[in-house]
Amino acid sequence: MPKIAIILGSTRPGRNGEAVAQWVFDIARRRTDAEYELVDVADYQLPLLDEAVPPSLGQYSHPHTKRWAEKIASFDGFVFVTPEYNHSTSGALKNAIDFLYAEWNNKAAGFVGYGSAGGTRAVEHLRLVMAELKVADVRAQVSLSLFTDFEEFSRFTPAEHHTETVNSLLEQVVIWSTAMATVRAS
Repeated sequence: MPKIAIILGSTRPGRNGEAVAQWVFDIARRRTDAEYELVDVADYQLPLLDEAVPPSLGQYSHPHTKRWAEKIASFDGFVFVTPEYNHSTSGALKNAIDFLYAEWNNKAAGFVGYGSAGGTRAVEHLRLVMAELKVADVRAQVSLSLFTDFEEFSRFTPAEHHTETVNSLLEQVVIWSTAMATVRAS
């Protein structure tokens, strides 16, 4: 059974992403097609990338990097929950991604974005990053608007139709994660 991380990609105080990631996780826990785990980037307290050797060489020197690498390596796929800041993802999420290389390779990813434009531009940037890391990204995507899915831009109240989209996203991530396991095995 594939193991899927739902990665909360914001570390900002008062972040909206915490409620969004918990909502995705609650939907995922009702499914029986994979093991799901909520992973909060903030829990890893990663400084700005401080490894002297490029991540593609896999020679991590710091305990925080090794801990993060061990966690990410344990998954077959990912669902990134990302805010949109200035037409892109959060610096914290990009930094966390940049710490590693092989731990991401030949796995699958889906995206849940939120922001004034539904987080779509942040997701588009993440799709480019995932391509470089040899991650297969799925088509289904959840886009949550600060105007319609949050009361007063802070209290998360998702429209009901988003639940179906989350389930489609999870199904695609599980299918692709399973398929990518054969690539990792070869």
